[in-house]
Amino acid sequence: MNKDFSSSKMALPEDCATCFHRLIISGMNRLTVLLTIPFLLCMVISITGCKTSEKKLGPVTFRESPRKLESGIAEIDITPHKGFRMAGYFDERFSTGTHDPLKAKAIVFRQGKELAALVFCDLVGVPLKATSEARAKASAKTGIPVSNITIFATHSHTGPLFSNVQRNYYHKTAVEKFGHDPHEQYDYAEFLVGKLVKAIEEAKAKLTWTDVAVGIGKQQDFPFNRRHHMKNGRVAFNPGQQNPNVVKPAGPVDHDVGILLVGDTEKQELVGGVTVFAMHADTVGGTEFSADYPYFIEQSLRNRFGKKYISAFGAGTCGDLNQIDVSKIEPVKGFNVAEKIGTSIAKTVTSSLTNLTRISRPSLRVLSAKLDIPLQEVPAEKLKWAQSRASLMGDTNTDFFQKVDIVKFLDLSERGATCPMEIQVYRLDSETAIVCLPCEIFVELGLSIKAQSPFKRTLVISIANDRPSYVPTEKAFKEGSYEITNARVKPGAGEMLVDGAVKLLKEATIQ
Repeated sequence: MNKDFSSSKMALPEDCATCFHRLIISGMNRLTVLLTIPFLLCMVISITGCKTSEKKLGPVTFRESPRKLESGIAEIDITPHKGFRMAGYFDERFSTGTHDPLKAKAIVFRQGKELAALVFCDLVGVPLKATSEARAKASAKTGIPVSNITIFATHSHTGPLFSNVQRNYYHKTAVEKFGHDPHEQYDYAEFLVGKLVKAIEEAKAKLTWTDVAVGIGKQQDFPFNRRHHMKNGRVAFNPGQQNPNVVKPAGPVDHDVGILLVGDTEKQELVGGVTVFAMHADTVGGTEFSADYPYFIEQSLRNRFGKKYISAFGAGTCGDLNQIDVSKIEPVKGFNVAEKIGTSIAKTVTSSLTNLTRISRPSLRVLSAKLDIPLQEVPAEKLKWAQSRASLMGDTNTDFFQKVDIVKFLDLSERGATCPMEIQVYRLDSETAIVCLPCEIFVELGLSIKAQSPFKRTLVISIANDRPSYVPTEKAFKEGSYEITNARVKPGAGEMLVDGAVKLLKEATIQ
């Protein structure tokens, strides 16, 4: 402790004073008395107290300073082989190569006995089965509780398709035709689980006392709400640039750039960090594997912090947000667009460095809750219709919304009446919390959580542990359009998640 007792006027308890007096009057030499003083000081500290954690050594109790926050960060390649099916759209397409390797990036925190892990994957989504298996295996190997592990997808639309009704149909058709699936040389879900566990293990092995700095920057140039009120009274999804029938956006946007940096923050010698931003990672397109614009965030931050900097990306509540400004004609797809966006977000991060707050008094805690979210029912005639048209899922000439319905009805037929959804809250200190939500959440819901949060800084990250499609607001359900057609949940599900998250945030304020 850094406490100075030389000028203290605290009186020793009667038993200690008596003991000290007897030692002196019994004729003990001066050296013996001096050697006795540390023992007595420990007793004084024990009795007078300190508002920090306790630790016991034999019969003597003393209190120590708040434990520092340790962190470790690691990344691992999760790129499939060339020719693997690609996710993100409603057509069957195959990878022709890799523009930039897909990664899983793990950050592990420890304070005292409390351990927590966040893992960010360059994938459109990670299904519940895979995340459940990975979390259980990682917990068994590292000692991190399952409830303290979150596996996110960055929502890249240029990653592999390995788990949903589309993949299952394509895979089955290939096996029936060739006797095997030439586009899947191995079980990618099994491969992914192993990689995720290894990434968490490696991050834990790197645990060390480092600074953790957090803050929120502002990105003014984008995103845009992709739902628009039209002159015909309807709401349209991606109505097109300079469409004369557009009246106004149907919802707000979120300009926050959540920032978490790990390393020596004073010298800006950083080992890694997380950037949280609410905008679809769907700016690249094409058939090359890519992390989309988060890759260019990483490249730009590495130019600033060094080639070994590990840049993880968390998708904010971006269910209805993208990069398209309908008021002008400009390119909206391609690597040039992705680079421009990623570089701009990275600039927002670096320009916010002086405004970040270092976690100086950490209080790591993780809370979680599971909700049974009601799902939509599929009438028998609609399911029969979808089953009879399953072959059209891979047909590029079939109407887009018809394919959306086919996939949705087939998917819902394999689920029950409800879907288990987990909410997690990570408290870093008394002013900083991270909220983790499943699915593609509409931005209004994320903004509502931030507005109601008792924490000064609240980072909300979606597509955590599962991705059963969209979670719109009740208002959006009444307006319709693509996200509503594609949603699996019933109206009110989003508001249930908001209420659950706010409840956990309030509980997290209790020490």
